[in-house]
Amino acid sequence: MTADIRILDQRTPEERDRPFLPGMGKAWLMPLYDAFSRVAGVRALHQRAVEAADVEPGQAVVDVGCGTGNLSLAILAAQPDARITGLDPDGHSLRRAARKARRRGVALTLVQGYANRIPAEDASLDHIVSSLALHHVDDDGRVAFAHDALRALRPGGTVTILDFGGSTSHAEDAHHQHGHGPAHVLRHLPQLLRSRVAHSPPVARNLDDGIVALLAEAGFDDAREVDHVDHRFGRVTIVQATRT
Repeated sequence: MTADIRILDQRTPEERDRPFLPGMGKAWLMPLYDAFSRVAGVRALHQRAVEAADVEPGQAVVDVGCGTGNLSLAILAAQPDARITGLDPDGHSLRRAARKARRRGVALTLVQGYANRIPAEDASLDHIVSSLALHHVDDDGRVAFAHDALRALRPGGTVTILDFGGSTSHAEDAHHQHGHGPAHVLRHLPQLLRSRVAHSPPVARNLDDGIVALLAEAGFDDAREVDHVDHRFGRVTIVQATRT
């Protein structure tokens, strides 16, 4: 039986040229994304997020900033009967996610669009999840995402966000690295990523419970950190909240 894989485009004409930050920070680095994820141990982070979300059979999930689909596929591996939609502005990443889902024989809907408009009717989702994507979103987009998450979740539905948070005092500055080849880039991507974490204003707003505050200000009553990992490219937090 052929897996049901769909890629939809919900961008408005005005959004066709809207800039966005790719998962690796630079578009030319994106072919290395999955290799870097394996080397950097991101799969283990996704497993922590999957456990925190605890998706049940038949539940509707939107993965915001899904990239090449790794978190979506991890959820489907744990719960094959989940109904998952991945949302991302990067069409190249979505096509890679579709190929991976097809190879695994799983159903996955992929939507090209932005975090401020979650592809779901009001109060229709059981879960919204996001992995290492919120720090790519600007101030207005972050606020719009949090409010739209509250809109799209049914009462009792949860949002689970895995992203950078906590101290970045030990981040390394990658500007002193040399070389430009793919092997060099892959070897030094942890340093490159730590530098971006340390110097990015959106990441700074994740610190000191910034994600918790973002969700609370949007109207979630119980936003809290449920887990964290001191990873090689910085502290990673898992924040969860429930729509009452």
